[in-house]
Amino acid sequence: MSHPLIPDLELLVTPLAEASGLAVNGVEIQAHRLPLTLVIQIRHADGRDVNLDDCAAFSGVLGEAVEASELMPQAYVLEVSSPGIGEELSEDRDFRSFRGFPVSVRFRDGQGLETTRDGLLLERDEENLQLNVRGRISRIPRLDVISVRLVTPATD
Repeated sequence: MSHPLIPDLELLVTPLAEASGLAVNGVEIQAHRLPLTLVIQIRHADGRDVNLDDCAAFSGVLGEAVEASELMPQAYVLEVSSPGIGEELSEDRDFRSFRGFPVSVRFRDGQGLETTRDGLLLERDEENLQLNVRGRISRIPRLDVISVRLVTPATD
C-alpha cells in the first residue's frame, strides 16, 4: 500500500527536479525504518548519468523545500539517489547511462538453453549486446537477450 503523503510529495518534488534538469524516477516512504526514510530517485532529463554530486546538490534543494512545506512533521531521513543496483535495463537510455557498469545478462544460447553471462556493459546496438568479459568482448545477439540487470561489482 502506498503512503498517503506520496502524491503531495510528488507534487512538491517534480517541479523542483524539472527546474534542475532532472526527472523524478520514484518517490517512496519507507515507514518501517526509524526514523522513516523518504527516498527520491532521480535521473537527468536528457539521459546523462546522475552522479553523487548531482544527488547531493538536489538533496540540499529538496531538503529545504520539504522542511518549508511541513509535509513531514515527524523525524525523517532524506535519501536522493539514482535507480540503483539490481535495476533491469530496458530502454536505450538505460544502456547509454550505464555503459561501463557491471551487468548480468540472461539469454538463450545457440542450443536455446537459458544461461547467464556477467561483464561490463559496452553497448547495445540493433543486432548485439556487447560486454567486456575479463578483457574480451562478448557479443550476444539482441534477440536472444532475456534480461539485463545491474549488479554489484565482483571483487577478485
